[in-house]
Amino acid sequence: MIAGVEIDVGPDATWVRSAAPLRVLGSAVVGGGLDAARHLVNMRVPEGHRCVDPAGDLRDFAERLGIAEPFVGLMTAARTEDARIAWEEADGVRVGVLATVGLGMPVAAGLTPPVAWQPSTINVVVLLDAAMERATAVNGVITATEAKVGALVEAGIASADGTPATGTVTDAVVVAWTGRGPILPYLGSGTMAGWCLAKAVRRAVGQGIPSR
Repeated sequence: MIAGVEIDVGPDATWVRSAAPLRVLGSAVVGGGLDAARHLVNMRVPEGHRCVDPAGDLRDFAERLGIAEPFVGLMTAARTEDARIAWEEADGVRVGVLATVGLGMPVAAGLTPPVAWQPSTINVVVLLDAAMERATAVNGVITATEAKVGALVEAGIASADGTPATGTVTDAVVVAWTGRGPILPYLGSGTMAGWCLAKAVRRAVGQGIPSR
């Protein structure tokens, strides 16, 4: 759906690779502070994985795939083969969302006390065929997070004390864009591009929630 960008989904990882560097912004374990990368990898680890050196684990995994740094690396205990992809398009802007959903420890932000880190997480990767500044991408992270919370509430996901869940203890969001095409000054849910982003996140996360 985006020229030059490929998405692979399998039992070991999800992998977004681009012929040209993508601009990126996100909260990834590896490469969260990068300006650009051609590879975005979401590696699956076993449940109960101790994650003593998550960045090292990701770099070793990327090396086995033949990926050289810089790259963006995420980690999850969710079944990556069950990742969901959703696309939306309006006003010449294409938005794709790749989501893996693990709900081993759902929490309500601001209500659930701090708990031990676990790699069962909701990872959301947003892809846009558009041009924008990093501040706009921050706006996109906010919109993606709001839509993720909406999908969890709609599905009735709750934290251990029964409070509606807003996520898990280790959720991550990455926004990546091509830098070509329409220029986006904002990505809030009141814009057409933000509307598309939110719809795609809601659908991908909602469809990825495991049956209970």
